[in-house]
Amino acid sequence: QTFLEMSYYGNNYGGGFGGFISSLPPVTKNIVAINVLVFIAILVNQQFMVANFAMFYPTSPFFRPWQIITHMFMHGGFWHIFFNMYSLLMFGTVLERSIGSKKFLIFYFVTGLGAVALHTGVEWIEAQIFMANEQVMAYHNLLMTPTLGASGAIYGVLIGYAMVYPQSRLTLLFPPVTLTAKWMVIIFAAIELFTGITGTADGVAHFAHLGGMLFGWLLIRMWRRQGKLY
Repeated sequence: QTFLEMSYYGNNYGGGFGGFISSLPPVTKNIVAINVLVFIAILVNQQFMVANFAMFYPTSPFFRPWQIITHMFMHGGFWHIFFNMYSLLMFGTVLERSIGSKKFLIFYFVTGLGAVALHTGVEWIEAQIFMANEQVMAYHNLLMTPTLGASGAIYGVLIGYAMVYPQSRLTLLFPPVTLTAKWMVIIFAAIELFTGITGTADGVAHFAHLGGMLFGWLLIRMWRRQGKLY
């Protein structure tokens, strides 16, 4: 994940941390709370949580239908959940206040489901290649590899923010480059596509990120065309 900050971001929330929490819009606040609670459960019993609630390929013996939803609330480590929730708080808060809580809830789950749909589609293509070439071990590894994290939905939120506020300026912490949200998202998408195709940064679900962005882009465009975005 990439650590971002809005160059103009910074509100003076009264009441310290409690005031900050109470100021959050409801959907963003509850999604963060669920992710934190699930992460605590993972710390208590990682093997049980991953085996039952992470997303496995549909033909895997570990696959359960509810994993399509539950994997979106699971994370593999502190920095994984930290960057995802930081991004959700930063961009999700603004987007939810702009389009409304009901639409934001729909948006979050549509992008998350779109992410896992594209990711699973790519896995299906890989499975066909492995079976056609009798790569038994590679196919077995695919079946045994869990997918977890909110990143697909987070990338959807990021592109949603960029479509609503395309000219807002964002600054990368490393390297310290300032770009408009529109160009930042374009660069992110290009990096994810390149790394996904080339297999760079193995272990990251690049096509899930792209799926979240694609479905977020389509949903915002549809709402705009229908005059129902706000």
